[in-house]
Amino acid sequence: MAAPATTAPAPPGRRKSVTGTRRTVAFLFLLPALVLLGALVVYPIGYSLIRSFYNANGDGFAGFDNYKAIFTDDGIRTALKNNIIWVVFAPTVSTALGLVFAVLTERIRWGTAFKLVVFMPMAISMLAAGIIFRLVYDQDPDKGVANAVWVGIHDTFAQSSAFPNAHPGRESPLKPDQGGFVTTATVHTGQTVSLPLVGVAPDQMPDGAKKAVAARPDPGKITGTAWQDFTRGKGVGRLGAPDPSELGYDGMRVEAVKDGKVVASAEAAADGTFTLPAAADGAQLRLPASNFKQPYNGVDWLGPSLVTPAIIGSYIWMWAGFAMVLIAAGLAGVPRELLEAARVDGATEWQVFRKVTVPLLAPVLAVVTVTLMINVLKVFDLVYIIAPGSSQDDANVLALELYRKGFAEGQPGIASAIAVFLLLLVIPVMWFNVRRLRREERR
Repeated sequence: MAAPATTAPAPPGRRKSVTGTRRTVAFLFLLPALVLLGALVVYPIGYSLIRSFYNANGDGFAGFDNYKAIFTDDGIRTALKNNIIWVVFAPTVSTALGLVFAVLTERIRWGTAFKLVVFMPMAISMLAAGIIFRLVYDQDPDKGVANAVWVGIHDTFAQSSAFPNAHPGRESPLKPDQGGFVTTATVHTGQTVSLPLVGVAPDQMPDGAKKAVAARPDPGKITGTAWQDFTRGKGVGRLGAPDPSELGYDGMRVEAVKDGKVVASAEAAADGTFTLPAAADGAQLRLPASNFKQPYNGVDWLGPSLVTPAIIGSYIWMWAGFAMVLIAAGLAGVPRELLEAARVDGATEWQVFRKVTVPLLAPVLAVVTVTLMINVLKVFDLVYIIAPGSSQDDANVLALELYRKGFAEGQPGIASAIAVFLLLLVIPVMWFNVRRLRREERR
């Protein structure tokens, strides 16, 4: 029987030729991607690094002066401080909310709809989100939702004055006193006192206000009227006396003061009339400052002290849904047998969540947190759009300062140094993320 034919091995030179051809083909396929990578990533990084060592004109070597400015310039130091606040709070709160949403919606029937609503802000651009929250944080309660809610809650427990702009008019018997007004002369029993004021718009008068009437004298008491002494039209009405079209100051507080002490007080009726007892004889009548307290206008969300937390709140509104979706995907892979075993052993739901669910989700939580940390280091749009010009210095972050130095202040060298500094901050976080992903792949 003939022996089977064997194939002779290829000559060494031919094997090398085939390997070289394959490498050439692979390189040609990768060449467009390498060109784009070099043009859009490597070249800008290299150019920024070189440019960071030159002065503003680019014709003189500045050494490390641009990098020194990062730690000495007040604006950049504020931006660095705010970036630290962003990195600490924004990813932490977003991840925590995402975890809570993912766990709580796991067992409810409408959990998918809830997740859709929470994730929906991710479909909105940073520009649109910035415009939305610029309106939400508007100081005017008639425009800003945040202050509309806050003022509504405040006014439920502390009613504002109805006469914030009231003040004495011409030939008035009142003079200013400690934020309020006091009569220039003392009053006595049996006397009627006129306390005319102006400055309250007709549509701002109390709803219960009625037509002002002149008070009738009472021999053992002091009576008077506090009213809006203004009638529309030239030459209409009498100055210092109630007219048929004028309204009384319903609820106006009147105090009788002797030697700096309040001896009696009263509130004006709907028609503006009031009555004080005989104890007010020889006193001056005072309209205290509480009558003229300005209405509560809410919180200055975009002021220097709250602008950074307010902008972080808008970021959390956008990115909590992102964290929720990733954590929910990780939660779907958690073995249910472990959770049921913990419940059978007598663990409460809080103990199951804290000692079983969270440890099993630790890799996912780490990836989400690190991803958000990288994201907040580059935050620019929200700060630039939401923070008004008066508070932009207080809300400043490194990415915004980079833009301002490079385009508004004409200091591209310092802007390049900030860009390189941001890259150095991001690299360790990216390295941690890549290393964790590789560990997960080995498992």
